[in-house]
Order: sequence, then C-alpha cells, then structure tokens
Amino acid sequence: MDIQAIMEHLPHRYPFLLIDRIVQCDPGKSLTAIKNVTINEPHFQGHFPQLPVMPGVLILEAMAQATGVLAFQTRNGRQNIYYLVGIDSARFKRPVVPGDQLVIEVEFKQAVRNIWKVDARAKVDGKIVASAELMCAEKE
Repeated sequence: MDIQAIMEHLPHRYPFLLIDRIVQCDPGKSLTAIKNVTINEPHFQGHFPQLPVMPGVLILEAMAQATGVLAFQTRNGRQNIYYLVGIDSARFKRPVVPGDQLVIEVEFKQAVRNIWKVDARAKVDGKIVASAELMCAEKE
C-alpha cells in the first residue's frame, strides 16, 4: 500500500502523517509499515539541533497510525476514526536518527467492544528500537 492508499485510510496529513508505506497486511492479524526518517522533518529543528533524535512519542504515534490502518483493513474499509486511548509497557531501546528506516510491526491481540489491543514494535536494521502495547478505540 503506497502513501496515496494510506491517506485514504488515515486522517493525518503533513507534518503528522508518520507512515510512508504498508509492506504487509493480514487483516485481523498483523501489519508491517515503513517510516523513512529524514532530517527534513520539523521536530529535528529542536530535538536536538546538534544530535537529531526522533522523539519517542512520535515513534509511538507511528505505531498507532499503523494500528489504525490495520483496523481499517480488518473492518473492510469502514471509514471510522480510531483514537489512541492507551499505551502500556512502552520501552525505548536505542535512538532513531535521520537516515534510519523504521519498520513498524503491529500484531492484533484482542478487541472488546470498540477497543482494540495490539502489540507493537519498531525496528531499525532488524533491531528493536521501541515496543509497546497500544489500545485504540473506534469512534462510529
């Protein structure tokens, strides 16, 4: 799925659209997305000027956006909005810097009513840089 298809599923736009491509999607089970990290992103102006590091909260947001695409694909393209409502067990293992390619993997765990729970991981060069359990809610 390319950026045009992603924008059909997510309401986010520049500078807050943090997914560039979907490389694998198994609706109801898992999704793998790509985020190409570039020095041109606005947060690097202040985080940090001499040593640019992608903020952890934006890595979590990229994971949440990947979860939203998985939800849309699972719900047969139903165009509802999905809100991030919880983050548990977030861990950051190493910094993400310009030039890195973030590979985001989300795996569906369970759904109770309109709340989805997923396990999410972000990797660079095959090594985990961040992980968390995310919860999102579908707003009808």
